Amino acid sequence: MIETVLSYLQTHGFNETEAKAAFTAGMVVISLILIVVAEIVTKRIFLRIIISVASKTKTIYDDLLVKHKVFSWLAHVVPPLLLYNLAVPVLQFFPQSIVVVQSLAMLYLTVIVVFAILSALDAMLEYYNQSTVAEKLPLKSFIQVIKTVVVSVGAVIVISRLIGKSPVVFFSGLGAFTAVIILVFKDSILGFVAGIQLSTNNLVKVGDWIEMPKYNVDGDVIDISLVTVSVQNWDKTISTIPAYALISEGFKNWRGMSDSGGRRIRRSVTIDMNSVCFCDEAMVEKFSRVQLLQDYLQEKQREVDEYNAHHKVDTSSPVNGRRLTNLGTFRAYLVAYLRDHPKIDPDMTFLVRHLQPSENGIPVQIYVFSSDQVWANYEAIQADIMDHVLSILPFFELRIFQAPSGRDIQLAGNSLQTALSASRKPDGV
Repeated sequence: MIETVLSYLQTHGFNETEAKAAFTAGMVVISLILIVVAEIVTKRIFLRIIISVASKTKTIYDDLLVKHKVFSWLAHVVPPLLLYNLAVPVLQFFPQSIVVVQSLAMLYLTVIVVFAILSALDAMLEYYNQSTVAEKLPLKSFIQVIKTVVVSVGAVIVISRLIGKSPVVFFSGLGAFTAVIILVFKDSILGFVAGIQLSTNNLVKVGDWIEMPKYNVDGDVIDISLVTVSVQNWDKTISTIPAYALISEGFKNWRGMSDSGGRRIRRSVTIDMNSVCFCDEAMVEKFSRVQLLQDYLQEKQREVDEYNAHHKVDTSSPVNGRRLTNLGTFRAYLVAYLRDHPKIDPDMTFLVRHLQPSENGIPVQIYVFSSDQVWANYEAIQADIMDHVLSILPFFELRIFQAPSGRDIQLAGNSLQTALSASRKPDGV
């Protein structure tokens, strides 16, 4: 057929060279038309059919492939494939052009395949992040490593085609650049290793509340990538720290608190030790009118009376035997009050205790857990409890210790001045 066309052209005034050029030009036009038609058919017919089928299936993975344009990139594969295969018959009279055209087609095909793989990886990552497993094993860092490898391999293939060398030559020579690669991609390598450790040991995941004072980090993890971990602090700022820093320097993860169902309240009030005393009958009578203390006082008073009677204690002296104290009764009230509180978890650690006395007094510490973990609610619960504690201290005839302020010194000075003035007045005046 080709000989027939060439003979026809030569009989119409073309020499052999011109006939071959005219034949090649015609074949080029026909090939371009074929490539354009094939691309139109692929995009407007087959691609639409694939998208339509994907929208009707129950699985969402094919919808994500459509969303990330994986099929659109694959549709671009047809033109370079046709170009590569048509180059030989179309350019048979110009063999030096075949290598150039096929190289260009291969470059185009490589770029398309790389972008299609990257889009497929993005779709796979989004599909994985919608599963419950994603909370325990973040996959983003691993996907980024795979993307880096894919882009690197694609770049090597493109460069090898441009300079006319086999890709094997480049891959075999990578050993000589290992030290440079390690230096350049140090953060990526360290981050990749750290990502494996963080994921394998389930040390941190998106949504965890972590603290790293060195980096002024205190907030929720919002992203874990190959190189960095992004944290949204409570003041809404975003902190970005190296992933390997979590492994090398350590951090505090509050996930245990979240999983436990409670949030710790640890507050103390410092009691002036001069206000601590034994309870007399009037105080016991006053305290017995407190509903939360009635059972405690009855049981405790019975226990004290039995002990004193058994040991024949002389109760005329307050130092003999056992007696109730206002501080002990106050602690008992706090225990009853907190156990009756609807927002305190009674099944978790529950303490109302004394700490080591100091020159500032004796601290009474509340160590309990709130059943509400929401920060604002937790702070409100904690504040309400402390408000109540400070308000009822005078009822138990206890005083809070507080360092003297300027107002206290002024009042003391005025009192002293008044006393001195009164002492200087003559008798009978």
